Amino acid sequence: MCFLCFYLGFLLQIRHAVQVNFVVCQLFALLTAVWFRLYLHPSKTSPLVRHVVATLLGFYFALFCFGWYALHFLVQSGITYGIMILSGVEHMHKYCLVVALGYLSICQITRVYVFDYGMYSADFTGPMMVITQKITSLAFEMHDGKVELQDHLRMPSLLEYLSYNCNFMGILAGPTCSYNDYIAFIEGRSYRSKQLDTNSKVNGAHKQNDPSPKADVIQKLGTCAISLLVFLSVCKVFPVERNIDDEFIATTPFYGQVVYLYLSMLTTRPKYYFVWTLADAINNAAGFGFNGYNKDGSPRWDLISNLRILNIEFATSFKMFLDNWNIQTAHWLKRVCYERCPYNPTAATFLLSAMWHGAYPGYYLTFVTGILVTLAARAMRHNVRPYFLGSPTHKLVYDIITWAGTQIAICYTVVPFVLLSVAPSLKFYRSWYFCGHIACLLLAVALPVKPRHLRTKEMSNSGAHQTLDQQPLTGTDHYSSLKLKTT
Repeated sequence: MCFLCFYLGFLLQIRHAVQVNFVVCQLFALLTAVWFRLYLHPSKTSPLVRHVVATLLGFYFALFCFGWYALHFLVQSGITYGIMILSGVEHMHKYCLVVALGYLSICQITRVYVFDYGMYSADFTGPMMVITQKITSLAFEMHDGKVELQDHLRMPSLLEYLSYNCNFMGILAGPTCSYNDYIAFIEGRSYRSKQLDTNSKVNGAHKQNDPSPKADVIQKLGTCAISLLVFLSVCKVFPVERNIDDEFIATTPFYGQVVYLYLSMLTTRPKYYFVWTLADAINNAAGFGFNGYNKDGSPRWDLISNLRILNIEFATSFKMFLDNWNIQTAHWLKRVCYERCPYNPTAATFLLSAMWHGAYPGYYLTFVTGILVTLAARAMRHNVRPYFLGSPTHKLVYDIITWAGTQIAICYTVVPFVLLSVAPSLKFYRSWYFCGHIACLLLAVALPVKPRHLRTKEMSNSGAHQTLDQQPLTGTDHYSSLKLKTT
């Protein structure tokens, strides 16, 4: 009831009807998810029925929010499904990436430059961003031979494909997920495939009943309520636009501008915490997102979680922040770009991320700046961090300094992402004399960092040598261990 009151308060402060529709649909999706898990449980109905219901509800919510613009979801999915059938496994991943991303970009450009430039209203390209991720993820998984099909020569059926792309749990705010995980959830195999290990038994026996997501859903709804309260309380107190106000720049000392930059960008994050945590709760309420058990036997519901708030707010490196922010998108970018690009994968990944986000110039300024910050942060970590690991005190000092540096670097980087346009973004950077860009460029050039393939080789060799002094691992465990060390 408390969460519902917060929700209604949020609705009262929303000016755009589309945003009201979005919030109302997410609330109904949460209630529908509970019904879906209880009354359409895999033990009570067939996968066909679950696919049909999840798909129809998804289209209904999409039509309610976006009207006939929701037809773009069908068109994009239909075109790429045809490409997957006609092109074959060898080339489908390339064609699907180009077509899905191209169709998304056309819709984004049309919306931005034809309809409502600068408006932050919920728009139909938001769900298309997640659908693009799912389309390309499935195509790359099939190309890599990682899709589990009863008949390996058979493509997913059109119903399975639409259900995966447009189910009601993720149609509005995602997050993206693996096709295998989604199909296992629909068919009721997600619990059986993640059994307790030998250290996670309860009273000497494995749990037989399906784990309940109730505790995790309640905890995530509590997080949503807190995020919503913070957002409604402070978002207007520290407007980001004040960072480029002429009077503010002229009268505020530089340290005051730094503090205000941090506070203004900090107040923009609860909006994302609210949306992504609620989306995670909706999926969990439907029974999707189970990720095995903790060592104490309690279930984990973080398979498709999109963020870790404490790790974000207390991140001590640029990488740590990015690894815990929009997690599923980071995994997607890593799978489809970073691990496959032979030349400068960091720049290519940031460029793909900018194209995926949309057509606002501010996005590109943010991600170009992000390339410099990433290279500088990597150089600092490789060259400076080892000197502070000698004692806990030195490590604490290092963590405090890097926390402050990381938070300011993140805020400095994402200001154009919020301001959207080129002129105000460049005005902000000029007011800071482009000091962040200059410092990052100097650090990236001055401090040596070994190429990625050499670092990967050294880590792999180090991991292989360490296993000689330990108990033998199984083949799967050994492979997983080496893979973890190299990423």
